[in-house]
Amino acid sequence: MKHEGSCHCGRIAFEVEGEINEVTDCNCSLCRRRGGLLWFGPREALVLKTPEAHLSTYTFNKHHIQHRFCADCGIAVFGEAAHPATGAQMVAVNVRCLPGVDLAALKVNAFDGASL
Repeated sequence: MKHEGSCHCGRIAFEVEGEINEVTDCNCSLCRRRGGLLWFGPREALVLKTPEAHLSTYTFNKHHIQHRFCADCGIAVFGEAAHPATGAQMVAVNVRCLPGVDLAALKVNAFDGASL
């Protein structure tokens, strides 16, 4: 299933393809503050509809994950990284940026990122 998403102002727009039934609620220092719900999938499941130059990037700690956000409205839309075990390129989409997804219908899995 394809889902359309964007930041608040629309400067970053994208499509993501996949079944979104479960999401992760991480408690690391960044996720706890921004409040996103993350769906993980292969990087090729996400297609940008706006220029990549519109993305801003933040990294922290071990700098493995590129946290992508809009510098205009501040919304964190997704993260990109290599899977630690396989090396496959992955994406973590902030499902709160997908207006067509019913958040109340999702299974939310807690992840203890604060302990890593």
